[in-house]
Amino acid sequence: MKDAVGKVYLVGAGPGDPSLLTLRGKDILERAQVVIYDSLVNESLLRHAPDAEHIFVGKRPDRHSLTQEDINRLLIEQAKLADCVVRLKGGDPFVFGRGGEEAAALADAGVSFEIVPGVTAGLGATAYAGIPLTHRGASDRVTFIAGHARADFDDLPNRGTLVLYMGVDKLAANMRALAAAGRTPDTPVAVVEWGTLPRQRCLVGTIQNIANRCAENEIEAPAIIVVGEVVNLRESLSWFEQRPLFGTKVAVTRTQERAATLVQLLREQGADVFEFPTVAIETPPPQTPPVRVSGYDWIILTSINGVDTLFEQMAASGQDARDLHGVMLCAISAKTAEALRDRSIRVDVVPERYETEFVLHELENAAGEIGGKRVLMPRADIGRSSLPKALRGRGAEVDELQAYRTVVPQDMEARAEELMRYAPHYITFGSAASARNFHEILGADRVAQLSEGSRYAAIGPIAAKAAQELGITVQVVPEVHRVPELVNAIVQDRES
Repeated sequence: MKDAVGKVYLVGAGPGDPSLLTLRGKDILERAQVVIYDSLVNESLLRHAPDAEHIFVGKRPDRHSLTQEDINRLLIEQAKLADCVVRLKGGDPFVFGRGGEEAAALADAGVSFEIVPGVTAGLGATAYAGIPLTHRGASDRVTFIAGHARADFDDLPNRGTLVLYMGVDKLAANMRALAAAGRTPDTPVAVVEWGTLPRQRCLVGTIQNIANRCAENEIEAPAIIVVGEVVNLRESLSWFEQRPLFGTKVAVTRTQERAATLVQLLREQGADVFEFPTVAIETPPPQTPPVRVSGYDWIILTSINGVDTLFEQMAASGQDARDLHGVMLCAISAKTAEALRDRSIRVDVVPERYETEFVLHELENAAGEIGGKRVLMPRADIGRSSLPKALRGRGAEVDELQAYRTVVPQDMEARAEELMRYAPHYITFGSAASARNFHEILGADRVAQLSEGSRYAAIGPIAAKAAQELGITVQVVPEVHRVPELVNAIVQDRES
């Protein structure tokens, strides 16, 4: 045990949408050694703390929850073991989050702490539902109240906006109490379930009928209840639910490291995303003798992994960027080109399409005949691409360097069962390996079952061909083989 006591950060995770985490919260998570989190925290936020210990203290059917006193003790204990402990709480720590109790316990124990505010559900869920809490002529005040215990509404003003947290289970009783306190039965009420997430539902009614409407539509916690004339503005201000992929479930099969852009763009279009990484990367030992890059006319890089591994192997053999002087570089995708530019390396060719004839055409446009040239291709799955064969057919001397191996991730069975229950509308393939591994993980029977209700989208013809060879019909392939175009193609397919 270390002598000094560490610091505990009470960080607001926001109401659900992971992009609503504050910059300060993200910065603290990236430095965390321990993250203690609740059930309403979006677990995708834990990727900001990949090396930290993750401790769940919320309530779920398969996990026992800790009492508040137990959580307080846990925070103090972890502060004695780690320098940076994050208590990640849904919404804002100090708005119905019991953050004040945890801070008081830390203060009593002499543990240093910091409060990092978050977007509370009363602000986030209502904004995503298109309900402004204040509006000229409709409401000049807002009252936040906990609705899980019977509230005393007699002391509250009978005008302005009222926001109830944790009140779905006692909705009928609270509406009766509001009416008894003087609110008219036809006062507008909205209930926002799973606010800020793609599964968000918003039900509008009145004090008189909202409880019955929620029961009929099986609205459950977590949900925010909004009472007041501002609810009427939702009809014209609703925006979140108008996005083209709202309500669309998409499974992404890329590695978690490479899925971020695709996931972000899908979510921006309103999709609910299920990450199902079918590919893990293994780097083989450096080649012996090492490849000398200066001896090549062209280096063709087909992925970011290829870029990373090439430079790792160069460094291991005493080479650096200066050895690339005079070597022409081709990056098969914009992201691969970006990975080179991040190393201050200029790229000569970035083909718009990863199709053999198109790539050859681009290479010859950049430097003339390819015949007689020495070409290095660091990549995975040697022997699966037609490009090396075509290059040799043009007279080039091609060396294929297995820079990495794509393998099936371990322990995917539980995740596979989750995918089956998730029942996506679309399943995306970012590479041939992701399609092949997807089929291997699930097996033919489960793939066939999914295919009854899912459409498949591949980033390009190579991934599509690999899927189709396994009996998977791919319906969506963008003309330009890049992630933004893949998302646009899914949007167009959904709208058609």
